[in-house]
Formats: sequence, structure tokens, C-alpha cells
Amino acid sequence: MAEQDLPQIYVITPPEFELSTYPDQLAKVLDSHEIACVRVALATRDEDRLSRAADAIREVCYPRDIALVMSEHVLLAQRLGLDGVHLLDGARSIRKIRKDLGDDAIVGSFCGASRHDGMSAGESGADYVAFGPVGSAPLGDGSIAEPELFAWWSEMIEVPVVAEGDLNSEIIRTLAPITDFFGIGEEIWRAEDPAAQLQAFIDCMK
Repeated sequence: MAEQDLPQIYVITPPEFELSTYPDQLAKVLDSHEIACVRVALATRDEDRLSRAADAIREVCYPRDIALVMSEHVLLAQRLGLDGVHLLDGARSIRKIRKDLGDDAIVGSFCGASRHDGMSAGESGADYVAFGPVGSAPLGDGSIAEPELFAWWSEMIEVPVVAEGDLNSEIIRTLAPITDFFGIGEEIWRAEDPAAQLQAFIDCMK
């Protein structure tokens, strides 16, 4: 693949992190690679913790002109002035959220491994559709977004597609020609050097 045809990188925060250290870790990753977007994906539902985390990450992303979205919490994302939201319910709430946030906001949708949900999300106004997990893990119902789904989507649908969940080098190599973005989170944050691990993944795309 030509360099310009490589999938873009969409960085996902860990579900839990230390505010005293994570922003610096993130900054190193953002400075070492071209990143399209960052998603705040904390597991907590504590408004104060979410707000402080998003504020800290915004201070890292915005000076670097990198878009920042938040998983699920639409009102909080709007109040904090983030670029948009990542929804986890397929197409169900996209029309309302699009109306609430306006045309300029990023509204993405996670659709598991469902082609139907992905198409519905795209038709409802999603800016991107995410499928996953793309690797096998003993979580959820065991469904996997197979390469065939991405191959079909890339050929038939114009809405950008994100591959995420349990990525590894082999899967990245397989999906690179047929996805627009890789949503990469725990796969790099578990590594001793996240930026180096991300580079290793990027090298697999070429």
C-alpha cells in the first residue's frame, strides 16, 4: 500500500488511568505518530472523574490539533466542549444526538459485528462506524468482526469504518487494506513503551 493509503490511527484511552502520569504518556504517543482522533473511554461513570480526565486530555490534544471525542456521555462531552461522542448502541440514538450536537460534531457508532447495525448507523448520520472486536477474547458474546465484513464495507459503503478490539500485528496486517481507521487502546497502553508498540503496529500496515 502507498503511504497515503494507510489507515489512520484512532487512539482510545485505557478504561482507567492516573491523571498524574497518563497525559504525559499520551503526549509522547501523539508526538511520535500522526493521530487522527482520541477517544476518552473511561469505565467510570463518576462525573467529576470523567470531567477532570477529559479536561487533562483536551490540554494534550487541542494544541496538537487532534480531535477529541468521549464514549457515551453526550451531555458531558457537549458541556466540556469536546468534538463529539462515540455511541455504543448502534444506530438507536444517532438521529437524536446528531440533532442535539449539530452537523459539525463528530458522532461515531460502535456496531459490534453487525452489518445491519452498521448500515443503519450510516444511514442515520454517523460520521464513522466501528466494528469489533476483531480478535478473539472471552468477553461479550464471543462475536468477532471478521475480515469479510470490512472487505464488504470498504467496497460497498462510503461511511468510514474503524476496526477495534483485541488487535494484534497479524490482524492489523490483514485489515490494513480494508479499513479506514484502527482504534487502538489497551494494545499499546499495556506495553512498556506505548509509542514504540504503536510504531510496530503501523509497520505491519505497510
